Amino acid sequence: MYQPTVDINLSALNHNLTQIKKRVKHANVLAMVKADGYGHGIVPVAQSLAAANAFGVARASEAKELVDAQINKPVVLVEGCFDLDEYQWALQSGVQVAIHTPVQLEQFLSLKTSKRITVWLKLDTGMHRLGFSPTQFKTAFQQLEQCQHCVDIISMTHFACADDLENPLNEMQLSEFEQTCSGLEGQQSVANSALILSRPDKIKDWVRPGIALYGSSPIEGSQSQDFDLRPVMTFKANIIAINAIPKGHTVGYGCGWTADKDSTIAVVAVGYGDGYPRHAQNGTPVLINNQKAPLVGRVSMDMITVDISELTNVNIGDSVVLWGEGLPAEEIAICASTISYTLFCGITRRVKRNYISA
Repeated sequence: MYQPTVDINLSALNHNLTQIKKRVKHANVLAMVKADGYGHGIVPVAQSLAAANAFGVARASEAKELVDAQINKPVVLVEGCFDLDEYQWALQSGVQVAIHTPVQLEQFLSLKTSKRITVWLKLDTGMHRLGFSPTQFKTAFQQLEQCQHCVDIISMTHFACADDLENPLNEMQLSEFEQTCSGLEGQQSVANSALILSRPDKIKDWVRPGIALYGSSPIEGSQSQDFDLRPVMTFKANIIAINAIPKGHTVGYGCGWTADKDSTIAVVAVGYGDGYPRHAQNGTPVLINNQKAPLVGRVSMDMITVDISELTNVNIGDSVVLWGEGLPAEEIAICASTISYTLFCGITRRVKRNYISA
């Protein structure tokens, strides 16, 4: 059956966790598995990452998936709860929560319960998206210290430009965090994937790797192999037709590519309906039998076309790597004016997932 597939290499996933742990030494790892494990499958990913200390999600529904799957590690709801029912469920389930707004704090403090959970208190140091201001933060921290159902407080922040190593905001945010949290008890967390890879000297008690776990670099101008990370997802499809295209003829919707010589074009059974990026440009590479071939013509819902004129021994039915092993997702993302995160998260449900453990 010709059906696009993604191979999820769980050995590569654990290799990447090992590389991260080498960098952060004794820090705890909150492995981010939100957005269905960045498109890799939240439950299989969490089940595989036995060496992680906890798992991070964005929504209560994601936390529930892990609880229902009996994942035997703490789960952290990093966007927190948004109503009293979610708080009651989190406390009952032992799910840790982030608190980043006065409304969330007020709701948490108002709860009547004998249960106790850890709270991750978020400081806004310059991202200006979520978190308390420095003045609000200290007050919130003191209130949580007096709260009977808060067992521990982990102070956290998030960097706006960690992927840009030269951006001065990185040092400004770190300084703001350290000044605000000076004298406050409890553990701390600042590092996402970019900071883990670029500034392991700035690691605190907890790190929060996301994209690096899945074998992609978040740092501008770099790729996974620069940090000995291995691609976890390999996206593949098959050639379903091979056509001879005379010089001067066009291919695909909108006639967006014209053959400048007599050419041989392969039609691959994958498109934006499967998660291949609609805006991938002419020249975006694919890999056929370890040979690169350029995308030509517009990406359609179910098919792409590639120029195989310079390739040898290509046949109908051959497998085509769209990104992954041998073809970094970062390279495809640049050609599609996006980032590898959106490639991974964009895989649709009609694509079959194969989990490989060795």
